[in-house]
Amino acid sequence: MKTDIQKILIVDDEEVNREILKEMFSEGEYKLTEAVNGQEAVDILEKDNDIDLLLLDIVMPVMNGFGVLDYMHKHDLLEEIPVILITSEDALDSEDQAYSYGVADVIHKPFYPHIVKRRSKNIIELYQNKRDMKKRLKEQEEELIAKDKKIRENNEFMIEMLSSVVEARSAETGEHTRRIKYFTRIILRYLMKYFPKYGITQENIIEIARASTLHDIGKIGVPDAILLKPGKLTTEEFEVMKSHTTIGCEILERSYKDKSTEFYRYAYDICRYHHERWDGRGYPDHLKGEDIPIYTQAVAIADVYDALVSPRVYKSAYANNVAYDMIINGECGQFAPDVLECFKLAKQDFFNIIEVINMFDFT
Repeated sequence: MKTDIQKILIVDDEEVNREILKEMFSEGEYKLTEAVNGQEAVDILEKDNDIDLLLLDIVMPVMNGFGVLDYMHKHDLLEEIPVILITSEDALDSEDQAYSYGVADVIHKPFYPHIVKRRSKNIIELYQNKRDMKKRLKEQEEELIAKDKKIRENNEFMIEMLSSVVEARSAETGEHTRRIKYFTRIILRYLMKYFPKYGITQENIIEIARASTLHDIGKIGVPDAILLKPGKLTTEEFEVMKSHTTIGCEILERSYKDKSTEFYRYAYDICRYHHERWDGRGYPDHLKGEDIPIYTQAVAIADVYDALVSPRVYKSAYANNVAYDMIINGECGQFAPDVLECFKLAKQDFFNIIEVINMFDFT
């Protein structure tokens, strides 16, 4: 930890120069260390990187000043420890070379003590301010990470709570929402890889897949007589069933405090638009084509596939290949062409998930 005492390392093979520099910084605010050549300076730096300033001569035996700069460059010390190079008046090439390393300043011999002291003090303050700023930025970054973690924890709690409520209404819904999460993630990964125009990132995939589990929360507001009806719904009943899309959005609006997050936007859009279709024949808003968010189309195709291959109160499960062909042939409505292409690429992935689920009991 830094103290108020500034630590200065003086590196010069001539004792008289070291004494002059030591005399300049003899006040109590400085702690002085000496080295008679570059190798001694490196030995000191290896043991103690907590140096506030290095006053460095160029021409020295054993290892010259550029040898010290090489060491500091290789160990990323020049960003942390400022160096003032002290050189002869005619060493212009040395000055250019020194600045190429990133030294803080170059002072020519013979030097004026008060100028060296003033420049040294200014440079120490500049680097100390830079260190303090980096520290504050790191603390702010840690605070943001902690805040983000808290938001994620709150999101997970809300997801589990709402999903559990829906699951209690319908025996198959709990497993359905988990499978939707898997299928959605697969589709989005293919979109990210083969359709970069959508700008989907790994972070987006994580958030969208999590939000996908809330796609049917609006079914909380659908009466049991309709939700669990073992036969085909009447036109009037189907209109009530369709309302689960907007009911889900209302639930989110009431229960979610921070509506500025990406997760809220994903969850809201997925609840409302996962039954929209590319040709405009979906519901509730009859969106068409690119007006439908691409990630909701990913959830939509995942939702339809899982509904087809899973048993319901009103039907038996379709075989994997039959469900796949029904979607590809447009029997379940039209989907975004790019999402449909990803579904084709993910065919075996979808089949494998269903096969694993059929082999083991995950309840």
